[in-house]
Amino acid sequence: MEATPENLQVIMGALEKTLDPVYDVRKQAENTLSQGEKVGNFSVILLQIVGQGDMNPVVRKAGALYFKNFVKKYWKQVEGEPDFINETDRNNIKAAIVRVMISVPRDLQAQLSEAISMIADNDFPFAWANLLEDLLANLNPNDYNVNIGVLQTAHSIFRRYRHQFASDRLFAEIKFVLDTFAAPYLQFFLQTDALITANANNKEALKPLMQCLLLLFKIFWSLNSQEFAEFFEDHYGEFVGLMRKYLVYMNPEVDDGDEDEPGVLEKIKTVICEVAHMYASKYAEDFKDLKEFVELVWKLVIGLGPQQKNDLLVSKAIAFLTVVVRQLPNKPIFENPEALNNICQNVVLPNMQLRESDVEQFEDDPIEYIRKDLEGDDTESRRRAASDLIKGLLEHFKKEVSQICMGYIQGYLAQYERNKLNEWRSKDAALYLIMSLSAQSSTVQAGATKTNEFVPILPVLETQVLPDLQVGGEGGIHPIIKVDAIKYLVLFRSQLDKQVLSQIFPALLQHLGSDNYVVYTYAAICIEKILGMKVESGGRRVLMFNQEDVAPVAQALLTRLFQLIEGGKTPEKVAENDYLMKTVMRLIAIAREETLPYVTNILDALTRIIGEISKNPSNPKFNHYAFESLGGLIRFICAKNPALVTSFEDALFPRFEAILAADVVEFMPYVFQLSSQLLEYHQGLAVPDKFKALLPLVLTPALWESTGNIPALVKLLKAYVAKGSGYLVESNLLVQVLGVCRKLVGSKANDQHGFELLTVVFEVVPTSVLAEYLKPIFILFLTRLQSSKTSKFSSGFLNFLCFLCVVEKEGWGVDAVFEVLDGIQPGIFTGLSTGVLIPEVGDVKTPDDRKLCGVGLTNLLTRSERILGDGYIGLWPTLFTATINLINKPIADQHEDDDPLANVDLEDVGYQTQYSRLASSTGKKRDYVAHVTDVKRYFVEGLAGFVGGVGLV
Repeated sequence: MEATPENLQVIMGALEKTLDPVYDVRKQAENTLSQGEKVGNFSVILLQIVGQGDMNPVVRKAGALYFKNFVKKYWKQVEGEPDFINETDRNNIKAAIVRVMISVPRDLQAQLSEAISMIADNDFPFAWANLLEDLLANLNPNDYNVNIGVLQTAHSIFRRYRHQFASDRLFAEIKFVLDTFAAPYLQFFLQTDALITANANNKEALKPLMQCLLLLFKIFWSLNSQEFAEFFEDHYGEFVGLMRKYLVYMNPEVDDGDEDEPGVLEKIKTVICEVAHMYASKYAEDFKDLKEFVELVWKLVIGLGPQQKNDLLVSKAIAFLTVVVRQLPNKPIFENPEALNNICQNVVLPNMQLRESDVEQFEDDPIEYIRKDLEGDDTESRRRAASDLIKGLLEHFKKEVSQICMGYIQGYLAQYERNKLNEWRSKDAALYLIMSLSAQSSTVQAGATKTNEFVPILPVLETQVLPDLQVGGEGGIHPIIKVDAIKYLVLFRSQLDKQVLSQIFPALLQHLGSDNYVVYTYAAICIEKILGMKVESGGRRVLMFNQEDVAPVAQALLTRLFQLIEGGKTPEKVAENDYLMKTVMRLIAIAREETLPYVTNILDALTRIIGEISKNPSNPKFNHYAFESLGGLIRFICAKNPALVTSFEDALFPRFEAILAADVVEFMPYVFQLSSQLLEYHQGLAVPDKFKALLPLVLTPALWESTGNIPALVKLLKAYVAKGSGYLVESNLLVQVLGVCRKLVGSKANDQHGFELLTVVFEVVPTSVLAEYLKPIFILFLTRLQSSKTSKFSSGFLNFLCFLCVVEKEGWGVDAVFEVLDGIQPGIFTGLSTGVLIPEVGDVKTPDDRKLCGVGLTNLLTRSERILGDGYIGLWPTLFTATINLINKPIADQHEDDDPLANVDLEDVGYQTQYSRLASSTGKKRDYVAHVTDVKRYFVEGLAGFVGGVGLV
């Protein structure tokens, strides 16, 4: 693609429309750009647009964002996979991006700095060795606005060191950076410090200088994050002196006067606290000034006001104190009772108080309040930092700190009792402090798993929490106190038995009916957490509450939840509260077939919701829970009532077709998974008409280009093959299915899916039909093994061969494998066995694979005539030994989890590039050797029959 005026106009127009609020307009623009991505020079033109100063700022901003996402998607090169970006474009981008980065406004720099970081992560330093030299050459002692861009770029490259795993390559890279960059960096740092001192009264000069100072400290943090390098050891005094100076630095000319957002000075002190935290935790022996920094940070925290702009600084300062408190060698600093009381009174308690800004967020932005409060998104809040400091103190001073804090807690509760209307914040602080003191360890699944014996958790529940839970209506107590009570129950639910929780349940149902967003959301969260609890039973972990327990209330609960969800006036508002949808999902999974009397209402509600959020997918968690709910409904209703499958299809297919027609890429993997689930539940071996109409789309090559689609498409195609292999053969579609298999097996990223699909094909398609394709399929396997073998492919190949040795169908037997391979090259099985199969047998990991391979190898040894021939008889003892070693490995007992949502994992929920598996639509893995209960006995019996058959006994 050339940078002609016409091409530029098309790209600029599409970029501008990607910001259009109308989904269809935005989607069309995204499709235009997506097509452009496939043409060479597209990314270079994007970068040119971003760098043009006379361009529409909106277009430049959209271009910078799109360029960053383009780099994220396509820059990384995967061995064995085609490269999306050609070498010329890569070189042109690397040659220009630093210059563009330095020249663009600050908001665009942020996007380009991320792009540079991603490129550097792949190319630097070995394929981009001149990057640092280019940066250093652009440092300008007379123009600190330019220097901001240079340092921002350096920061974007180095910050990844903070989180990468240690490796020889990483240390080699850091050494290269320090050898090239460290000395000029220190010189520039000292120069900047001197200019700040010289311009102490010059507000305009200080602005870029302080921004550069902030970036210099960030770079210092990154370059120190892996090891205390010799350069920093040699210049320890200079760097720590700068940290000390700016930790206490005050200058009214630097104060921007904003009460809410941190200014540059707050940010600098925050980074210094982060560095002190790192030094204290990783390089404590080399941090000679630790005690002085404890005193400085202590004074800093006490001296900072309650303004929001100080929140992050306070939290990081307290985090530094926390890491120091936890270390046993530092115990003497804090063990004085007066010191402990001071730290509780002056650091912990003031920062645990709920502030007016928190109350405003509770009222004005409730979903954000919940995320911060519940999910740990408040890791940078004062409250969470103070709570962590309490937990740190408990490690060495549990009894003392508990006694000190219980005194304050009693005082807070007494204040509340005297004036409940105006002193509700006192009870909030008391409950938060109790929870911080009590839960010494906790998990998402179970809540608090280890508690503090010096805190009366259950008496507090009885006297301070349950009475608040019983208060109905919107009056009586402040809604935040109701939320605190529910949160207390969520945290300590594992300390309560089923009887107590059952008695509390009606109060939760009452709060679900509240008009307050946070109250009803917390009630839903608590219900979901309780229903997800597990107990020991017969050596297994099973759900505490079953379908009979929830049957009386499930319909009312679901009705209320759907009412709350569908109250949203836009697709974004409908999808905002994923906690509600998660509770829907949990209820369906627990109630199961008990929902049958009102299943139509549930199906209609879910269908409406999915139709609405399809207009603008905005919340991946909500979307996943919605489709997981549908998968659960299909699983528990259609499996036991196959006659209802058609009704489900009639309700769902119009939505599915709309999603596919509108190219809603975020939802396609879900549609394919649920479609396969419905097809699997159809009775008989036939492909229904609706699915026949869908199949040409499923086989469209473009769909298989998205990695997020592939596992779901494979699942659906497997269902087609299993249900209608005859239809596929009659319609001449089997060739296309095998073409998909060929593409998948040839891919390092997706070969496991190719084996998965081929296994079903070989199981159900008649041998006579497959005969002409066997040789090309095995040639593909051999080509992969010769040209691009991986451990994953070798493992998949072993499992597939073992499957071929156990599958029973007309015209197929163990010797068929030898016939196909000998047809390619006589005797080739010997090389495969010694080079691939036998080494791989020793590394079979999962119990299912061990069983399959054990049975398959037993059949190979005892049912094959070919292996006893002159060409292969020498292999028999080696394969025999490998099989013996395999079946003698212990296989752990497997218990099927009764919780269909046990494996719901949203860590990787994402769009296009990632696959979001629906746990509720995932059936039990097919066991091709289910008839074998004891592999060792099967081996012995097979061997006995073999020995007798060849006349050795």
